[in-house]
Amino acid sequence: MSSGGGRKVADEHQLVTWLHDADRTFMLQSVAMRLEDGCRERCMSYASAMRFTFPLRRRAGPRVQYYSTLPAPLLQAGGGTYSTVSCCLLCMQTLGWEARMELAQARKARITPRRGGRILADALVAQGIDHVFEVPGESFLDTLDGLYGVRQKLKLVTCRFEAGAVNMAEAYGKLAGRPAAAFVTRGPGACHGSIGVHIAMQDSTPLLLFVGQIPHEDAGRDAFQEIDYRRMFGSVAKWVTQIDQAKRIPEVVAHAVDVAVSGRPGPVVVALSEEMQRDIAEVPDLPRVRVAPAHPDPAALQAMRLILGNARRPVAVLGGSCWTDAGRRAMRDFLSGNDVPVTVGFRRQAHYDGTLDNFVGDLGVGADPGLIGKVKEADLILAIGSRLGDAVTQGYTLLDRVGSVPIVQVHPDGAEIGRVFRPALGIVSDLNAFAEAVAAMEPVQATWTQWTQELRSLREAQRAVPNYQGTLNLGTVMRELEGLLAADAIVTTDAGNFAGWATRFINFSGRQRYIGPTNGAMGYSVPAAVGAKIAFPERMVVSLVGDGGFMMTGQDIATAFHHGVAPIVLVFNNQMYGTIRMHQERAYPWRVSGTALTNPDFAKYIDAFGGHGEVVSETSEFTPAFLRAVESGRPAVIELRMNPEQITTRQTIADLRAGKAPPKTAAKPKRAAAPKRPTPARAGGGGKPRG
Repeated sequence: MSSGGGRKVADEHQLVTWLHDADRTFMLQSVAMRLEDGCRERCMSYASAMRFTFPLRRRAGPRVQYYSTLPAPLLQAGGGTYSTVSCCLLCMQTLGWEARMELAQARKARITPRRGGRILADALVAQGIDHVFEVPGESFLDTLDGLYGVRQKLKLVTCRFEAGAVNMAEAYGKLAGRPAAAFVTRGPGACHGSIGVHIAMQDSTPLLLFVGQIPHEDAGRDAFQEIDYRRMFGSVAKWVTQIDQAKRIPEVVAHAVDVAVSGRPGPVVVALSEEMQRDIAEVPDLPRVRVAPAHPDPAALQAMRLILGNARRPVAVLGGSCWTDAGRRAMRDFLSGNDVPVTVGFRRQAHYDGTLDNFVGDLGVGADPGLIGKVKEADLILAIGSRLGDAVTQGYTLLDRVGSVPIVQVHPDGAEIGRVFRPALGIVSDLNAFAEAVAAMEPVQATWTQWTQELRSLREAQRAVPNYQGTLNLGTVMRELEGLLAADAIVTTDAGNFAGWATRFINFSGRQRYIGPTNGAMGYSVPAAVGAKIAFPERMVVSLVGDGGFMMTGQDIATAFHHGVAPIVLVFNNQMYGTIRMHQERAYPWRVSGTALTNPDFAKYIDAFGGHGEVVSETSEFTPAFLRAVESGRPAVIELRMNPEQITTRQTIADLRAGKAPPKTAAKPKRAAAPKRPTPARAGGGGKPRG
């Protein structure tokens, strides 16, 4: 049976299974449901047959009776009718029923004494944390034991390096819009993990980092691996705290999650004193709290619409984090409906469908000079989610700080609005709520169709592949990769000049995701890809990384093998720290110092793990190599042996040196000879070609 607006519930098998697994006399508390009389009688009779106790409390209400303490399976979301039990739910999502049910089902266990480590593990589950990335340390052994107790509810990912673990958690936050947790040990572990905290702060990514700490009775003695984490992380995290009492764990963890996701999202660091994790306490878990997001002021929306209607050359700049699929769709509808040309911030390609006719490129490192020139001609900037930071504004030179060109800036944190560039209108709002609101507005009468077409034509002109020197044309390779990516592929990138190849030549589509460190941290891409593939195993995950970045954290590909997932890594090998070499040639041409690299054979490197290796030195080899990597079903590395003279997508080293005479004693960089070129497109695993 089903009532109007009713929701599908568990079928008979699910209900029986749940009642069998649960304590049949356990009362579920703090649950409020509205059941029509027929549903109530059916549920009660079923419960009676299973000898399950329902302490029902009737409350006032016309035609509808309110009951509490009903079994969790009755709260399964869906639509339609089952022949066993059906019920009508009101505002299930708004009230957070699923989270409350998880807590209620386990409440009996929660009032029993628990060690701090188990309280912490239970608190993570209670707050919806389902992935923990860690490198183990003796400073949180008791928490590891607690995590063992919740292993059916939370995935524990063991990593090889703390920076990799935190980067995996950071990538999860970017993709899911909610935090994962990372655990590292005290001292050196925290120092290694700090890179990921800085990434999360500058990228506005929700993240939890837990750091094992010395016994608090030894604080201030310069004890083994002692660090004051409030001082260490104070400037790179939203909140830093330490738990010294086990009874406060649920409170602190709940608040840490709230801080990480509120306003401008970011990282929270929690230190865990060693003995606290062994202390025994009786304390209940705290439920998740759903906080209604900040919605835009209707008057401000009308003011924005008026400003937009008066513009002739508007440009939108999308940035920020925690966009939902619905929010992206709504923003697409608003911007395409008004035919506003759209740019994305540095490494924010995931925010907008690059195949749409009003996508005009990215503003960031390596941006199209033609696009930068056009943005300087704009008479309105719609900065939606963007902080208008250093990279987006080309070193704070792209816009007028006093606001001669009107800026409408939308951001969830009012402190970020007008921080550098003074806007004509600032709107404090959750980005997804803003998108839904503006999508519902009547479009303005656009008078800038030709302007949008001009900017789009610039984008397409930049995607035309030049005839680069050398046997491997990376422009063509990227255009081919665009066609090889799955419709919902996740692409992670590292820091470095190599990243410009993808952003220039690939238009990422609406369901694809492209993530990378906006703070320019090398060593991000491989761990991010591994973490993404663990969290979303059904999706294609491709890592783009330079040879320098790969050798920083590439060993965490072992984590992919350990957890049975298979990302594909493209290593752009030019045998140098390319970005630094570019700056070096500009400042000190011909004087190569400290930027050359000697690399291994990357295909053999992955072979040693049991993965799939390929070496690509010619353009025609790439597509077959990529298809073999996909078919292998194993973690794969495809080494792209690029022309080292092609320092960016638009310049060579010779271009940088043009007109600058070499010094008389100019020394050539010392670099070991490249490994002997293997058979083209060599497959890993014994060298036998596949496909």
